[in-house]
Amino acid sequence: MTYDLQDLGWSSFFTRQIDDDTARPFRVSEVHRSSLTAFSPEGVSRLISPDHETGAIAVGDWVLADDEFRVTTILERQTLLQRRAAGHEVKPQLIAANVDTLFIVSSCNADFNIARLERYLALANAAGSYPVVLLTKADICDNPSEFRRQIEQLPLAPVVETINAKDEADVKAAMNWVKPGQTAAFVGSSGVGKTTLANGMTGDSDVTAAVREADSRGRHTTTSRFLKRMLNGGWLIDTPGMRELQLFDAQEGLDAVFEDLQSLAQQCKFNDCSHESEPGCAVKAALEAGEIDADRVERWRKLERENLYNSESLAQARTRQKTFSRHVKSVMKGSKKRKGR
Repeated sequence: MTYDLQDLGWSSFFTRQIDDDTARPFRVSEVHRSSLTAFSPEGVSRLISPDHETGAIAVGDWVLADDEFRVTTILERQTLLQRRAAGHEVKPQLIAANVDTLFIVSSCNADFNIARLERYLALANAAGSYPVVLLTKADICDNPSEFRRQIEQLPLAPVVETINAKDEADVKAAMNWVKPGQTAAFVGSSGVGKTTLANGMTGDSDVTAAVREADSRGRHTTTSRFLKRMLNGGWLIDTPGMRELQLFDAQEGLDAVFEDLQSLAQQCKFNDCSHESEPGCAVKAALEAGEIDADRVERWRKLERENLYNSESLAQARTRQKTFSRHVKSVMKGSKKRKGR
């Protein structure tokens, strides 16, 4: 089946970036180690990326390619979901690009974690995607409204849908947050029902895995990211379950999620107040008066420290890389001069 550019999510935002009428746009549906799978009005194509590491391209990206299906340009993104990659080295890992709606999936059991939810909300707000929380397994939970209540108590609480992922009406209600041509993505732990939801939204029949009853944890059934057509004309990027989500370059997202605490912090006597022992601290005063939740303040402090550390480390790594590249070019240039004598 083929789609026109508008079906695939093309808009004037991308049109403005092209000054060559012969350019061939493609929407990336899968990222492999040395190649890409992508949609275009001509169908599905395999693209090669000689000038870009595929790690710099995300599922959902729009790219331009030549007649030999070599990527020549990665178009600027409207939104980009990214996190710190696993491991000791601080570097980014791209999750998905050009995502309009971020479905944050959690289940009504031991998987539910308000601190993790705040991380996902910060991720969505930093990227510019609209967050919608999907609380799954409501059909096997004694009191699903309690989980919903915890989310709705958050300042600027996101939209919440409490659903049974196997119920067609519930799945359609979630799909209503994605219009034809728009793109959604899933984030959440393994075992929360993302694959079951994806099957209901796309008509696929991917295999699901059982969840351990002891801790409600599941196994990875989705191991790669794929862009799939939804039954309502939208697009869905299914992602593997995340055991860890480390934030960086997410200050704007944190400011949105913790807007109430940020407003308080602006009333502190000192601009660099750590909100722990400084005199004139508005946050500390609100804590002592019982006006704000101590656990939430601690989560805010933790995420602020994490984001600052990762952002600064990444900036330093990029500076070192640029310095090293300039040094290599200088050495090579000097070597050529000596050879020419």
